[in-house]
Amino acid sequence: MPKPLPIVDVRAPICCAPIAAGPVSDGDAVELALRLKALADPVRIQLVALLVSAADGEMCASDLAAKVGVSAGTVSHHLNQLRNAGLVSSERRGVNIVYRAESVNLEALRAVLSCC
Repeated sequence: MPKPLPIVDVRAPICCAPIAAGPVSDGDAVELALRLKALADPVRIQLVALLVSAADGEMCASDLAAKVGVSAGTVSHHLNQLRNAGLVSSERRGVNIVYRAESVNLEALRAVLSCC
């Protein structure tokens, strides 16, 4: 069984140089791994893609559940994992919770993974 990653607050954008720049510190490697672990699920990738492409930049959990074809509880679990990794944020509006992609954090993640 793989060694579990430590619990680290990774809601802030990652701020290390691109991987191609050379060795990555232990701390930066853990932060990057935790963010990638949050994305390492097909449903989570679909959810992020839906949020990034949403017309007004946000969607409620029930609409997301309908789009990906899973239960509201399952979507809630996945969104919570993405929120804990700082990749999405949420806001309660009445009985609904509206989610939006954290584009700054997603762009930072893309920049770190950039190889050229």
